[in-house]
Amino acid sequence: MEDWFIYFFILWGFILISLFAIGGFFMFRKFLKRLPKEDGRSILDWQDHYIKESLHLWQPGEKALLEELVSPVPELFRDVARQKIAGKIGELALMEKTSLISQDQVIRGYILATPKRDHKFLRKKLAEMKIDTSAYNSLF
Repeated sequence: MEDWFIYFFILWGFILISLFAIGGFFMFRKFLKRLPKEDGRSILDWQDHYIKESLHLWQPGEKALLEELVSPVPELFRDVARQKIAGKIGELALMEKTSLISQDQVIRGYILATPKRDHKFLRKKLAEMKIDTSAYNSLF
């Protein structure tokens, strides 16, 4: 065999193994979120529970605000981000026993559900929407 073909084959093997490792990492993370905790429910089960229980509390304005806030998220991850944030907002609403979800709960839920590295995008988006963030500084 030619030398270039052998090197190409070895390079292709490394690339394939690397891609499998990256994909496996993300699949394993999803698997860990599906594992039941001490209470018998997983993180994703609780998230779905909070969304279902708080569905009737959402107003069109708050749904639009959530859509506007997740618009900077890449489209590939937007559905997952929306689910996670809506679950946290629903949890806040149910814990506070409110009759309707408010703008304040949407913003607090977004802050609590997202990692710190994403908070700068939220601050930028809220500034564009002319919403004061000083009340949420303790959460950032």
